[in-house]
Amino acid sequence: MVRKLACTGAGAALLVGLLFGTDAFSYISTSASRLKDSVKNNVPVEFELDRARKMITDLTPEIRRNMHLIAKEEVEVERLEGRLNDMEEKLVSSKTDIVRLKNDLDSGSTHFTYAGHSYSRNAVQTDLAGRFERFKTQDATRVKLESILRARQQGLDAARAKLDGMLTARRQLEVDVENLEARQKMVEVAQTSSKFAFDDSHLSKTKRLIDEIRTRIDVAERMVDVDGELAGEIQLDEQVDADISQEVASYFGLEIELEADEELVEIDTKASEQLTKRIELSQLN
Repeated sequence: MVRKLACTGAGAALLVGLLFGTDAFSYISTSASRLKDSVKNNVPVEFELDRARKMITDLTPEIRRNMHLIAKEEVEVERLEGRLNDMEEKLVSSKTDIVRLKNDLDSGSTHFTYAGHSYSRNAVQTDLAGRFERFKTQDATRVKLESILRARQQGLDAARAKLDGMLTARRQLEVDVENLEARQKMVEVAQTSSKFAFDDSHLSKTKRLIDEIRTRIDVAERMVDVDGELAGEIQLDEQVDADISQEVASYFGLEIELEADEELVEIDTKASEQLTKRIELSQLN
C-alpha cells in the first residue's frame, strides 16, 4: 500500500513537472496557498472566537509555570540574603576579635589571658594570622555572594516584569475577544433584521409594467398621427405659389420700408418730369 502511494505521488509529481516545467513548484505552492486561504475564509467566525478563547485558556499553564519558577527563585533569593546577612554579622564579629588581638600584640606584652586561659605571644600571633586569613576568605566569599545576589535579584525582577506583561496581555486578549464577540452579535442581529425587510420586488415589477404600457400607448398614438399624414386629404383648391419676397418682408417687418422706398421713387420721378418741362420751355423762349 505504501509502495503504491509512493508510486502514485511520484507519477503525479512527474506529470506536474512535464506540464509546467520549472514553474511547477510555483504553481503547486500558489494553489496550496489559495486553497489554504479559501478554507480559512470559510471557517465560521464563531468557531474562530472559540478557538481564540481556548488559546487564551491555554496560556494559564504557562503562566502558572512561570509563577512557580518566580516563587522558587524568590525563596532561593531570600535564603541567599539570609546567608549573606549571617556572614556579614560573623565578619563584623571576626573583625572585632582580630582588631582586639592586634591591639593586644601592639601593647608589647609576652603573655595574654583570654577566658581564664593564658597564651604566649607566639600563640596569639599564630591565632591572629589564622583568624585574619579566614576573615579574608570569608570577606571574598561575601563579595561574590553579593554579586550573585544582585544578579539573581535582577533576573527575578525581569521574570516578574515578564509575568506581569503576560497577565496584562492575557487580560487584554480576553477583552478583545469579548469586544469581537459583541461585534459579531451585532452583525448577526443586523443580518436577522434584514430578513424582515419588505420585499419591494413585486412593486418594482408593477411599476416597470406600467411604464412599458405607457410607452406602448405613446408609440401607438404617434403611429396613428403618422398614418393620418401619409393617407392625406382631398385638396379642394389649387395651391397658390407664395411670393417669397413678400414672405421675407413680412417675416422681417419690411412692408413699411418697401412702401417708403416706392414713395421716394415716385417723388423723384415727378421732380425729374417737372425739370424736363422747364428746360423745354426755356428753349422755346
